[in-house]
Amino acid sequence: MRRVVSLFLPNWSTDRIVRKLRQQPDRSARSAASPAPSPAPAPLVTALPDHGRRVVASVDAAARALGIRSGMTLTQARGFAPDLLVIDGDPEEDFQGLKRLALWATRHYSPVAAPDPPDGIWIDITGCAERFGGEVPLIKHLYRRVLASGLNAQIAVADTAGCAHAVARQVPSGRPTIIEPGKARTALAILPVHALRLGPGVADELRRMGFERVEQLMAAARAPLAKRFGLQLHKRLDQALGHLPEPIKPIFAADVPRARRSLLEPIGTAEAFAHVIGDLTTDLAALLLRAGLGARHLDLYFERVDGHWQAIRVGTAKPSRDPAHLAKLLCQKIDTIEPGMGVEAMTLVSPLTEPLAGAQADALAARRGPDLPALIDALANRFGARQLYQATARPSSMPEREIDLVPPLGRAALEGWDAALPRPSRMILPPEKVEVTAMLPDHPPAMFVWRGKRYRVARADGPERLHGEWWQSEGQEVDTPLSVRDYFQVETADGGRYWIYRLGDGTQRATGPMSWYIHGAFA
Repeated sequence: MRRVVSLFLPNWSTDRIVRKLRQQPDRSARSAASPAPSPAPAPLVTALPDHGRRVVASVDAAARALGIRSGMTLTQARGFAPDLLVIDGDPEEDFQGLKRLALWATRHYSPVAAPDPPDGIWIDITGCAERFGGEVPLIKHLYRRVLASGLNAQIAVADTAGCAHAVARQVPSGRPTIIEPGKARTALAILPVHALRLGPGVADELRRMGFERVEQLMAAARAPLAKRFGLQLHKRLDQALGHLPEPIKPIFAADVPRARRSLLEPIGTAEAFAHVIGDLTTDLAALLLRAGLGARHLDLYFERVDGHWQAIRVGTAKPSRDPAHLAKLLCQKIDTIEPGMGVEAMTLVSPLTEPLAGAQADALAARRGPDLPALIDALANRFGARQLYQATARPSSMPEREIDLVPPLGRAALEGWDAALPRPSRMILPPEKVEVTAMLPDHPPAMFVWRGKRYRVARADGPERLHGEWWQSEGQEVDTPLSVRDYFQVETADGGRYWIYRLGDGTQRATGPMSWYIHGAFA
């Protein structure tokens, strides 16, 4: 099921200008007749020339609250706010800003994003939500990032671009609006007709004819309306309902390495995709070699005959320009593509690259010995990069803090663990309390009960005494800074090997209540 985000920026022009001036306080871009913008909440508008007069092009929230609207002359607008701040509008710079915002979205959320001028962008998040743990966390993350940048935003998610666009602009809920899959028709029904992105004057004429809401258009006969308004009216309605495709053409940065193959005939099989992927990775590797770069991210776009774009994204643990390796990573995700009536072009882009010096393998096209980065790439693209990590030692006397998790190819600690003091392969966090029977209070356990099951101890080794890190500001040491643990390695009669400790040394109450805990299990 396709899922599209519409990010609507109601004050895009004024928000962009305010952000720019705050970043460059000495640079004045305002008109000569206007005072300098300041953090004070004075109403702000942009203006454009129109037939010998200047009209309001966009307004900020303060100006809108006073009743100032786009299309007013500046004379009318100053009637609402005599201290109105006026800055010359720049539609081209507004559009370039939307392109930069869409490129930012391609790096963080989805390979398919595009500007939706004059005040929004599209993001096709189909298949991208898993990286964030679901669609809701993705949308919340996007919403928080946009608000934190100083932009006013409204976000909607729906099955179609038209439905998301309409809801984002007509439902100012103050939080992201998510239309559940299959509910686009219900969501559109109650919206006004001008939410369908109709041509100038069409919505006004429809209202004069008695069409106020979209549901009335859905129920009306099509032929008379098509004869009067043309095919565009029902095209927009069908696109919003999902009856007609509305492709989102992704945007690419101009300077990123890119390879494209247009196909003589549409293809739709995995074998055909794999063959083209091999050609594309070879072409891209040649570009990267000439530039002295290696790919860290790859986006592969499939352009279907119906205009719909789909994409898959893979990453590499280290910069790479090995065509066979890159092709193998991409081919693992071919089954996520829905070819529909066929794919007529494929484009491979590397949006993230890093310098990579020439290697002998580039010339010989051969690789010797184990290739750990290739293994990590294969696992990361199959199970997710966040599922892979490397355990390394961290200086601490408490076992639960002796392990640090770093990226698979990250730098490990110079000093490892003490081989004379083995630690269990499976740690139980937090430690679970057990009932222990011992011959004497300071003897090793003879029997213990864990999770309702009784274990008879055949052998025991210990204790290994550990003192709490009293200087820590969190953890158990906050309440018991003088705690002492006596650890025992025990082997039960059925062969299980566990790590059990007694909290307290038996002489000082501050060291612990002499209770027992299980902290891990040996392999």
